[in-house]
Amino acid sequence: MPYARFLRENARWLAGGMLLTLFSSFGQTFYIALSSGGIRTELGLGHGDFGWLYMWATLASAAAIPVAGRLADTMRVDRYATLVIAGLAGSMLLLTRAGSPVALFVAIAGLRLFGQGLMSHVAMTAMGRWFSVNRGKAVSAAALGHQIGESVMPISFVAVAAVVGWRGSWMVNAAFILLLVLPTVYMLMRVPRVPRAAETLLESAGRQWTRGEALRDPLFWMLMSGVLAPPVIGTTVFFHQVYLTELRGWALGQFAGSTPVLSMFAIVATLLAGMVVDRFHSAVLLPVMLVCVAVANLVVAFVPPTWAILVYMAGMGASFGIYSTVFGALWPEMYGTRHLGAIKAAATSIMVLSTALGPGLSGWLIDAGVAFPDIIAAMGLYGAAAAVLMVAAEPLARHRAAARNQEEH
Repeated sequence: MPYARFLRENARWLAGGMLLTLFSSFGQTFYIALSSGGIRTELGLGHGDFGWLYMWATLASAAAIPVAGRLADTMRVDRYATLVIAGLAGSMLLLTRAGSPVALFVAIAGLRLFGQGLMSHVAMTAMGRWFSVNRGKAVSAAALGHQIGESVMPISFVAVAAVVGWRGSWMVNAAFILLLVLPTVYMLMRVPRVPRAAETLLESAGRQWTRGEALRDPLFWMLMSGVLAPPVIGTTVFFHQVYLTELRGWALGQFAGSTPVLSMFAIVATLLAGMVVDRFHSAVLLPVMLVCVAVANLVVAFVPPTWAILVYMAGMGASFGIYSTVFGALWPEMYGTRHLGAIKAAATSIMVLSTALGPGLSGWLIDAGVAFPDIIAAMGLYGAAAAVLMVAAEPLARHRAAARNQEEH
């Protein structure tokens, strides 16, 4: 089906998914970190104190995702999305009133759970379940919210916070998603998409794996070793971006000001990845994604001139775009849609857990005397090694997806 026609015929569901991924930004590290200075000052926390609190709050959210995420298999999408958005708003309101480390811990755990974890989970589970023939296009269209959020959300926060302060900005955020985002998403997604007959037949014929079966599948962990690279490595570098720019002698504005390059490559890669997934399958993109990760990190690790920043942003942007599509499309291809909410919740929990450990482990290594460029180089080499592994995994994933669609219940 031509892309324009697909978008036109499925606009309401794709728009609902895009809004969920867009406003998952409220729970992402790049957005929460904008309040870190005010939080540390008002609560008397050092950099290390806040870093450890943030890591443990993220770990707590990762532990809760498998329990909360499996509700996507039993609840209507509109009702589940309403609960998730309400939970995100409640976490924002708690953050505006946080006056102690305990309250701050609960608020951040809520932001990470409902924002980074479940907002994206609702969107991608719905796209994976409602679409099969054009699943790649659906997932990539919804995933554009991530790229848009990275581009515009930080600017909006800075503008609002300049007027009403960081606490006031989170209050505005809470009112915005309760009064506008929640009813809009509910109206867009309250009528479930009914798959066409061919799509229904495609999904009904084939083995429907449970979460336990998927987690016992060696191929699941083999694929996860590659899928996790962009979010973990990207989070680690961006978390320490101030330190990196100091080491290289770059102005922080040169690094942060290059994020439009990242967004541009991410958007293009997201759309292209959707078409490739529909033409072939998701795993075929994993080696390409990891080569982008490897090149970006090896260049920024070994090249001091500022043009290395542009290469890094382009490479990681492309990898983020591919990742956002593959992470939503891979699991229904491999394991079916009947237990998709539970399986994807497990994968999301592992992703959140890994992104929490990356900054903490790298910070510990820096304190132990390991040069940060060496850490980045090691991550680049991991990307290269994982790319080779994914070349071996791709035929296995392709055969698994084909075999699943040939099996009967």
